Amino acid sequence: MHSTLCQFRAEYSTLDSRLLYARLATMALSILSLVYLLCALLLILHALGTAVLLLVYWRTRHQSLAPPPVSVWPRVAVQLPVYNERHVIERLLAAVAALDYPRQCLKVQVLDDSIDETSAIIRRMLPSLRAQGLDIQHLQRSQRRGYKAGALAEGLAQLDCDLVAVLDADFVPPPDFLRRTVPHLVADERIGMVQTRWGHLNWPDNALTRGQALALDGHFIVEQTARNRAGWFINFSGSGGVWRRSCILEAGGWSALTLTEDLDLSYRAQLAGWRFLYLPDVVVPAEVPPQMAAWKQQQARWARGSTRTLIGLLLPLWRAPLPPAQRIMATLHLCQYLPHPLMLLMLLLTPLLLPGGQLHTLLPGPLGLAALAPLLLYVLSQYALYPDWRRRLRAFPLLLLLGTGMTFNATLAVLAGLGAGAAEFRRTPKFAQSWAVSRYALRIDRTLAGELLLAAYALAATLIALAHYPALVPWLALYFLAFTLVAGLSLRDQLLLARLRP
Repeated sequence: MHSTLCQFRAEYSTLDSRLLYARLATMALSILSLVYLLCALLLILHALGTAVLLLVYWRTRHQSLAPPPVSVWPRVAVQLPVYNERHVIERLLAAVAALDYPRQCLKVQVLDDSIDETSAIIRRMLPSLRAQGLDIQHLQRSQRRGYKAGALAEGLAQLDCDLVAVLDADFVPPPDFLRRTVPHLVADERIGMVQTRWGHLNWPDNALTRGQALALDGHFIVEQTARNRAGWFINFSGSGGVWRRSCILEAGGWSALTLTEDLDLSYRAQLAGWRFLYLPDVVVPAEVPPQMAAWKQQQARWARGSTRTLIGLLLPLWRAPLPPAQRIMATLHLCQYLPHPLMLLMLLLTPLLLPGGQLHTLLPGPLGLAALAPLLLYVLSQYALYPDWRRRLRAFPLLLLLGTGMTFNATLAVLAGLGAGAAEFRRTPKFAQSWAVSRYALRIDRTLAGELLLAAYALAATLIALAHYPALVPWLALYFLAFTLVAGLSLRDQLLLARLRP
């Protein structure tokens, strides 16, 4: 009798444990399903924000703003922050010297933090530039404190004019750059900054540059134009813009607390009441990174910096006396890199939820429809800019793969931005030649191993989806191809470097 009772208790205990484990497993799947659903909803919200920008752009696409007349041209300073730019510095200085602006009203500051022969090239060119009547100043710091923001702040302290243009080393301003931007600042004293559109000097170089050019056109044609014409916040893009000095100072000046000093200052200035103006018809061409490692480094800096800016300015933004639409669109703008960790988390959760059938009810349809908004953004931007827009749109599948494959790199940067630690400003190298023969070329970074693992994970998830939910196979296969492409391009670049630079 005692033996039978013990056996009963053991069986009951085993059954009880199984029930407990089953309940815990069910609870865990429910929690993961809720997380997945939340990620999907947030991505849909992000896509809806893009759709709103598309509608605003379409409604205002024919608007054009001619420069108002100017009777007396004001004094303008052109700041050129450079750091190890031996391949492009001569081109930059020649373009600045060719600016069509009254020489007596123009001052140029070369803010040179270089530690290579770039400084010697600048010194060699100075006599010729001054002989052309250019008032040019070569400033060098003993320490690169504050990186680009620190250089701009130190240069600004030595200026006595109220208008300041900023050009990065790889930009080539057209001769009429100042004549088409400065009049707007003269006509309206509440305009604190005028931003122009970026062009692309090297867009045909390779698959990577074509994809980037397509992405940047979507931002500068549709997003920036729509935000500005709707009266919403826009950002200074780091180059190709003209600032009012009093606007910079009133907003608190340049700060190196984030890696995106341009975005940070832009929002502080607009929160202080200054208005910005965007001129999509004024184009300042520049390079896009032709090397995968350089592009990943640039994107990581932008993702980390924008996340730090989001943390620092989200509360001031929602406390400011702004219309609800202004706050919402500004928040979505500051959250521009958060979709990357959301996408990565959804990928990681998918194989766990597939066998139980949970994904069948988690909005795959609406999420797919929302993904059409970015596609329309690129179609409209190419249609607006280029007669051969259909041919240029052939780069869209490549951009889709590159953008998806960057989720791991961007997610690491976003997570780093959520922390409080200081970060080094790692410049994007500029080449103006074959990048592989330059010593500025970067080596493979630590993200390669993660991308290879994620490619394998996405492949396994694709095979699982074949058995449980075939509708998800294209989405999961996209991740497999995307991570494989990004990792493959990184490896190809490394092999090219090893062959040309033993």
